[in-house]
Order: sequence, then structure tokens, then C-alpha cells
Amino acid sequence: MTIRNKLRNTVTLAVIAGSVCALSSCDNNTSDKSQMTLPTQKSELTTADTKANPQSTDSYPTTNIDHYATLPFFGELHVHSSNSPDAYITGVRSSPEDAYRYAKGQSINHISGIKISNRSPLDFMAVTDHAEYMGILPALSNPTGPLANTWYGKEILSGDPVRYQKATQKILFSLSGTPPKAIAEITAESITSPIWQGYVELAEKYNEPGVFTTFVGYEWTLIPNSQNLHRNIIFKGTDVPALPFSAFDSDKPEALWQWMEQARANGSDVLAIPHNSNVSDGTMFALNDSWGNPISEQYAKLRMRNEPLVEMSQIKGTSETHPSLSPNDEWADFEILQELLGGQRIGKISGSYVREAYLNGLALQQEKGFNPFQFGMLAASDSHNASVPVEEDNYTGKLGVDATAESRRGGSFINSQSSLYGASGLAGVWAHENSRSALFEAMQRKEVFATSGPKMAIRLFAGNYPKTIKATGLPSQELYLKGVAMGNVVNSEHLVENNLPLYVWALKDKDGHNLQRLQIVKGWYDKGELNEAVFDVACSDGLSPNPNTHRCPNNNAGVDLTNCSVEKNKGNTQLATVWRDPSFNKDQAIFYYARVLENPSCRWTTWDALRNDWPLLDNVPATIQERAWSSPLWYHPLSQQEDLTKNHRTANTVTKNPHPPSLTP
Repeated sequence: MTIRNKLRNTVTLAVIAGSVCALSSCDNNTSDKSQMTLPTQKSELTTADTKANPQSTDSYPTTNIDHYATLPFFGELHVHSSNSPDAYITGVRSSPEDAYRYAKGQSINHISGIKISNRSPLDFMAVTDHAEYMGILPALSNPTGPLANTWYGKEILSGDPVRYQKATQKILFSLSGTPPKAIAEITAESITSPIWQGYVELAEKYNEPGVFTTFVGYEWTLIPNSQNLHRNIIFKGTDVPALPFSAFDSDKPEALWQWMEQARANGSDVLAIPHNSNVSDGTMFALNDSWGNPISEQYAKLRMRNEPLVEMSQIKGTSETHPSLSPNDEWADFEILQELLGGQRIGKISGSYVREAYLNGLALQQEKGFNPFQFGMLAASDSHNASVPVEEDNYTGKLGVDATAESRRGGSFINSQSSLYGASGLAGVWAHENSRSALFEAMQRKEVFATSGPKMAIRLFAGNYPKTIKATGLPSQELYLKGVAMGNVVNSEHLVENNLPLYVWALKDKDGHNLQRLQIVKGWYDKGELNEAVFDVACSDGLSPNPNTHRCPNNNAGVDLTNCSVEKNKGNTQLATVWRDPSFNKDQAIFYYARVLENPSCRWTTWDALRNDWPLLDNVPATIQERAWSSPLWYHPLSQQEDLTKNHRTANTVTKNPHPPSLTP
């Protein structure tokens, strides 16, 4: 993808919304496709016994081993409605309830005037409107509501566009301070508490254990100097604090984590998921805390206990890595968006991407004995239309200003080029059932994965597995009894013949495109040096990775750009292998994660162009290789293992201290 540094003039709407941007190895002998069929039934996942998925006629295998994961569930933990200020001022009127209806497969009204829906329902959702002025603009627009007689209510209800603009400007500009400061007149607890309780009631209303799971959540929205430091806060249950902790309460992530510690001690289990590190200007994964001090062990433990996950891909770009950070990764240039919020400038690269953070975490662990960046990966959409627009041929935009194909050709007050947005993504969770407790506990143990939109399943284990397996993979029971799942630390006990066998498996979306290659991304620390490499470990179409380049041959899967048709006889429905790292060194600290790539298909911008008889854009590729990423496994040398295992266990232990220590200097 071409990265353009030239910024366009912001649209007139930016006069109002200048502050809104703040918110906002395969056994190739068994890969003969004549023996494989499309996964119309998810019993293809393993050869274990199956049980019906109550959400569909598909069936999943399950072997319940101490309630560990046997099923992949797909959902959304980051979606906004008209209760978010940046959505409301751009004309969005879809409600939190609309978001749940959309996730369950129903159609909802879109700001463009059409009905929208996705092809298949999701398994779980959290509606995460901004805590800052959550629901306040809709309340101010209610002539019979409690805010109608405030100065802001009178101006907004006046019918005078100038007065409306002045009032909304004052509200939105209050978000841009460092720290931001709430307008007391419109944020009294008597106003905000019922709005927050409405989210709890809706989550209870739409929660259907075994069918569709809802989580109470919100977004903590901090954007100092246009730097994205946002976090989504997800609660395990509906016994939640009286009000959400917002950036009005503190502009320090450390304070948010300490509030979460207190909430947890009071019985509200909770986790935070940072997102869009790609536009954090190097601050999301900085090596200093909020006061500029070097990261400490206390900081690392507090962060990992409260932020075990990271949202690595969404509409505003993918944050896995950057071409300048990973020049030997041919697939690093994927859905890159670098403009800081508001399109004011290009952000710093270092400190903004997940893979580099994983590498820096290895260095900190080896040199100082702690790792603040040991998180699992998932994805979300960050739609502000109460929708989840992750299908390339069914993309309906992020918010009101890019809701039509015409408007998506230009830019908005969020970023100068809406065409750089990606139709991404979904969160994948491996759990034993579709319930709050099962899904939340899987997220805590980091047995999660990210997809760029399609419902591709992927999983990674380390253990004593057979050297050769079928493309259909191994039964869940064998995986857990003989190894350790992604998201965990592995030790010398898992070495086999002085190596660490990795089991990796992926299955295509039954409505998506075939898989092309399965990869392992490796990062390691060796004598003060950080290194990374990408290995193709399983290839489609009966091909094998080149032992010298560690790359699959091209399977020549093409795309017809005149109609977006693809070659259906290329690629595989499943890929699996047990891979042994040819360069494994038991004395090095290492992380591994898996990545699977589909065959190429048309990007949403190409679909828009074809439907409107427009020329293809030259600033984005015409095609895309959708993909999924597993959470990592971490291996550390034996000399580090005891301390590492202790730290990892501590970081994932629920605190019972009602007065957690402050990190404030």
C-alpha cells in the first residue's frame, strides 16, 4: 500500500469536529483437495466428538478438558452507537440496542438511508461507547429531557445551525485538553448514571447463554496531541461500578488500571484492551510510564494484570508491524494507516506496533526480569454505526461522514483519506461454551486470535506432538494433554529432541476464500540483539516451503478485477502442521505467533469502484489477502524460567487488595 504524506485540507465539518477525532508444516501428502470438502460443517475442526452449536445448524467438536477451549467463537468488542459524540454529530442515530440486533443477524437502519446487515450473526458483542459524554448529545437533543433547560440544551434545541454549532464546539473542544475537563452542567451523576445503567440493562436483555453473549463495556478515550491511547473496558458480568472511569477522571492509563484493581477487588472482574497503537505516535508501547520514568516491574505487573490483550486490527488500520520495522516480512505492508487522529500529521513508527512491542518485551524480560508487553491479540471494527462492517463486498463505512461510496472516495475530519480505512476485524476466542464466564476467562488466559474480517479460525500450541499430521489437525484432547495453548509461557519441559514443536492449524471461513499459506512469526533476543523472521510452515495446493527461503511457492491464485471473481480451485480449506524451528536455540528468549493468509480477493475500494463504474484508486491496492493471527507463545531460557513463570502467574492473578499501590511518583 502506498503511504501518502501529503495531507488534504480538512472538510468544513472539522470546524465542529476538530476534537471528535480524539474519540474517536502441512502434511503435503494429505493435502490432496480431492479428499477435502468445503467446511459446511465445523466438525472438520477436529476428529473429537461433536456437539451442536445452538446458534446454527453447524456443529463443532468439543472435548471438555478442565473447561479449556474446544470451540472458536467470533465477536465484536468495540462498536459505537449514536451515544458516542463523534457518531452523533455526524448524523448517526443508531442506538446501542441496534448494535445488538445487528450482531444477532438482524438488519438495521444506516445513516445512508439503506438497511444493512452481515451474512451471519456473531457469537458475542460489547457495545463500547465513549465514556466521555456517553449519551449526552442525544440527551441534550431531547426537548422533554432533564438537560433541555441547560444553556447547551437550549442552544442545541434552538433550531439555529449557528447556535447548535457553537454549543457542540464547546462540548467537543473540552475533550482536547490535557487532561480533558468535563462540563459539570451536563455531566451530573443524576444524568450519567441512568445512561450507564441502560447499558447494563440492555446487556442483560440481549444475553442468551449458549447462543449470543453480551458484555458490558465502554471506551476510555484519551488523545493527547492527537495521540491515540484509547482502551476498551470489558466487564465479565453485570455487577459493575456505578459509573465508568473516563479520561475526565484521569488522563493516565496507570490510574485507569488502579481503578480496575479496585473494581475487581469489589467483585467486578474487568479487563482493558488498548487499540490503534498504529496512531499512538509511539506512545502506546513506549518504554517509559506516563511520567517519563523507565518502566518498572510494578508497572509491568499492573499493566499485564489489567491489559492481557491488544486490539491489533480494525477499521483505522492494522498494528501488527510496519514495513520499516519488518523489512524482511513481505506481508508487513497490510492496511497501514499512519495519520494521527484528525489527519494532522504522520505519527512515529517505533512504539506504535505490536511485533516491536513483543520484541522489546523479550529484552526487558532478559535484562530486567519483567515483561509489560506479553499480551494476546484480537481485532474489532470500531464502527460508529452500531454495525460490524468487516465484509469487503459489504463495507458500509466507519461513521456518518464515510457512509456512502462517494464520501469514501475522499476524506473526513478523522483522517484525510477514508480509502485507507480497512474493513476489519473480528475477535476470535477459543472457549468451551458461549457464555460470559467461558469467553471472559479465555480472554484472560489469552487464548484468543484476531482476524481481518473473515471468520477464519487459527490456533497455536507447543508440546510433544507427532512429527506428521493430517491437514484436519489433532483432536482437542490431545492438544491440551500433550502441550500448552497460545497465550502462555513454555519451558524446558516442552522441549522434544532439544527443540520446541509447535502445532499450528487454521480453517477458512465457510463463506470466505480458500487459504494460501500458514506462517510462524518468530522474534528472539540473543546477546543484546533483537531479531525477527517469518516462516511459511504449511502451503496450499500440495506445495511445500522452500527449505532455504522458508517460503511457499506461489499458488497463482488470481483475481479478475473486472468482476472480482476468484479461482475457487486454488487454495485449501484447512492447513495444519507440527513445525520445529530450524534455528531453535534453547538459550534464547523467543516468541512465536501464527499467521494464516487467504488467497487474494478484491478490497472494498475495488468493490465500490466496480459498482459505480469508477476507476480504481491508486493509493490502495486493488486486492487484499485477508488473514488471521494467533496470540503468541513465549519461550525463555531455563535460567530465566523460574522468575518468568512466577511473574506471568502474578500478572494473571486477581488482586484482592482493596487499596492497590499507586504508581504516581
